[in-house]
Amino acid sequence: MENTITNIAKGVGIALLTTFILLLIFATILTYTNTSETTINPVIIVITAISILIGSSIGNIKIKKNGLINGALIGGSYIFIIYLISSILNWKFGLELQSIIMIVVGIIFGILGGIIGVNKK
Repeated sequence: MENTITNIAKGVGIALLTTFILLLIFATILTYTNTSETTINPVIIVITAISILIGSSIGNIKIKKNGLINGALIGGSYIFIIYLISSILNWKFGLELQSIIMIVVGIIFGILGGIIGVNKK
């Protein structure tokens, strides 16, 4: 049980670090190119999905069972942490369609990553 919690925390940490790195790259692209700001929301969803997939895959490699549940926990925990930070930084934070899409994407890609991680050899 303790090993599972450690691996879930590791998966969430990797997902958050991956998000930070990818957002830094995207911010640089936005700054130095003529990329439209309308691409921000779709790119953030893609970055979130990729980050959770990577974190969940890596977090579930050593667990070897319950990939669906552990992946969903990683995706859900990641989204919870992101929204907790967002609500602290933005007092007008609310649950909108974009938020619901992010929650669904987070859990689905967490589950997919969990399946991939558990089945990696």
